[in-house]
Amino acid sequence: MMKTVKLSNGESIAYRDQGTGAQHFIMLHGNMTSSVHLDVLFEGLPKEIRMIAPDLRGFGQSSYKNEINSLEDFADDVIEFADRLGINEFFLGGWSTGGGIAMEIAAKLPERILGLILVESVGIQGYPMMKKDDQGQPLVGTLLKTKEEIAVDPVQVVPVLQAYEHKNKEIMRAIWNGVIYTHQQPETERYDRYLNDMMTQRNLVDVDYALVHFNISHQTNGVEEGNGRVDFIQRPVLVFQGSRDLVVPPYMGEGIRDALGDKAIYETGEWGHSPFIDVPDFLCQRIETFLQTRQ
Repeated sequence: MMKTVKLSNGESIAYRDQGTGAQHFIMLHGNMTSSVHLDVLFEGLPKEIRMIAPDLRGFGQSSYKNEINSLEDFADDVIEFADRLGINEFFLGGWSTGGGIAMEIAAKLPERILGLILVESVGIQGYPMMKKDDQGQPLVGTLLKTKEEIAVDPVQVVPVLQAYEHKNKEIMRAIWNGVIYTHQQPETERYDRYLNDMMTQRNLVDVDYALVHFNISHQTNGVEEGNGRVDFIQRPVLVFQGSRDLVVPPYMGEGIRDALGDKAIYETGEWGHSPFIDVPDFLCQRIETFLQTRQ
């Protein structure tokens, strides 16, 4: 059963909450998903760990009254969300886009984050999107920068927007099978639940824009100068990066590892963008060990 927290900006954040332990683990979903897609962790982690997974603004059952322009906007929501739940210190995790948001939070609250878990996370220099030619091939070096440009991208954006508009789950299934569930797919009932949930997103272009402009490194990403906030991440960070990830390529995970130095615990293997489906037992076991050894 979903619960709801009302934020000071007028947004209502829906969330799932499981476990009774004093140890708190807040996990953030990625783009095109919601907390529904984190069910494997709810099923696989022990109930002694209190796991909380909010639907980010504009996803799932949460509201979308205020436009998102940066991952920091999401981060501020999650910080207030934790405050309103009375959670001071906590472990924090994020999948894909959620990983970028988690890094923003860890940089803002170094004293409150006990440890960070990044699952196929966007890199510290964001997620570049390139203009496409008439055949849909990327034009190397020509980066998309505005929401107007992103909204008409014929490969990464328009097909998804059309699937949302027409509630076409088969188009979305084809997209996910082509780039995410390339080797393993969820069982039928779970997959259908995921597809229904995907149709709830109301902020695709805004999220893509936020990813393009995200940059906590010390270098430019071609769109934004780096702000160096990666240096403020102080606690241990467990990084999962699959060698078969077609969404977040390995260089992004490697860049996180290299920037964090000895704070990073790097896990890589033969999985794609969703280790929740490809290697669920391994993922849950490693997360459980990371959480329990840092109590």
